[in-house]
Amino acid sequence: MRERSGNRGGSRTTALLLSACLGTSPATAQDITTSLVDIHQGSPLSDRARSLGDGGYELQNGSWVSFNQWYHTNWLDLHVDLLTQLTENTGILWGFGTGEKGEKYSVEPSLKLGFLTQTHPTPKSTLSFSLTSTIGGNLTEKPCVANYGDLGIYSVNCRLAATDMAPEETLKYLVNAKPESMHLWLNYRVTF
Repeated sequence: MRERSGNRGGSRTTALLLSACLGTSPATAQDITTSLVDIHQGSPLSDRARSLGDGGYELQNGSWVSFNQWYHTNWLDLHVDLLTQLTENTGILWGFGTGEKGEKYSVEPSLKLGFLTQTHPTPKSTLSFSLTSTIGGNLTEKPCVANYGDLGIYSVNCRLAATDMAPEETLKYLVNAKPESMHLWLNYRVTF
C-alpha cells in the first residue's frame, strides 16, 4: 500500500489537519502521503447518455432529425481517484468527477469518499477491505419544445416526439439516473 507522491508541500498541510481530526501525532502526519489511484474519462452514465443518441425521426416535410446531435459532447466525465495513506494499513479513498453536458442531457459533477484497510493474516497474505460512496453524478435528460401545428406547442421527450404517444405522456420517459452510490470491495491475496 506504500506509494510516495512527489507533492509534499500541500500534502503536509492536509496531513497536519487530518492528524488533528484523527488524533494522531504530528510526526505520524509527516508520513501521510496522497497517491493517484486512477484517472479515466467516461462512466456507465456517460455510455448511457451516448446510447440515447442512437436513432432519429423524420419530420413532416421529410427531413431527418438525428438524436446524435443532442446526446454528443466534446468532454466526457473525467474521474480522478486518490488515496491518502494514514498508516501503513489504512487510508482514505477520495476523488471527484467533472461531469459532462450535451444539448439535451447533463451528468452532474460527483465526489467520492471512502476508506481502505488491510491486514496480514499470515506473512505472505493480505486481506483488504474498502468501502466508497459517491455523491452526485446524476444523469438528467432535458425535454424539447415541439410544435404540433394545430394541436399546439408542447414540452416533450425529444426521442419520443414523433411517436403516437400524447406529448405530455412522453415526459414520463425522460432519463433520470443515479450512479452506483456505494462500492464494497474485499480482496484476499497470497504470495508464493
